[in-house]
Amino acid sequence: MNINVYTELTPNPATMKFIVNKLLINGSVDFATKESAEKSPFAKELYKFSFVNGVFFASNFVTITKTEGSDWADVEPIMKEFVKGAIESELKIQLEEEAEAGNFEGTETEVKIQQILHDYVRPAVEQDGGAITYRSFNEGIVTVELRGSCSGCPSSTVTLKAGIENLLKRMVPEVTEVVSEAL
Repeated sequence: MNINVYTELTPNPATMKFIVNKLLINGSVDFATKESAEKSPFAKELYKFSFVNGVFFASNFVTITKTEGSDWADVEPIMKEFVKGAIESELKIQLEEEAEAGNFEGTETEVKIQQILHDYVRPAVEQDGGAITYRSFNEGIVTVELRGSCSGCPSSTVTLKAGIENLLKRMVPEVTEVVSEAL
């Protein structure tokens, strides 16, 4: 299979989405630090580049966060070539596959929240090179974790409050607020 790599800007100016014409992983996995990449040969190799500051994989893309002071115009062609070569050589994303949670657990309200996040929010967040994970629901407050390009994105607060919070309040009357868990 001939691997094609193209890029998309994300709302976070420090991250770029490198999209390929092949499924890379079912679900998503975030390697926000060099240390966390130890179990990922692919992410470990990416962190060897001095300008790489974060790596996130989902379905058919890898989102790379660059260091401050580096310019996408300089590093984008290097990363495109590296991603293409890594996929062609079948460099593993994870040494052991982690099971993706497909079943939602909790109260009826918690299951409804998780289903909405999965069906409506997750696809939109993935389009921007990120991921959202449900953490908890307590006294009207939904706690989520934003990863990939969403982590540290200047517009993530707007996305969280104007988008996700409004959607959940409309669809689940018990929800009063949505907050993001700090990484």
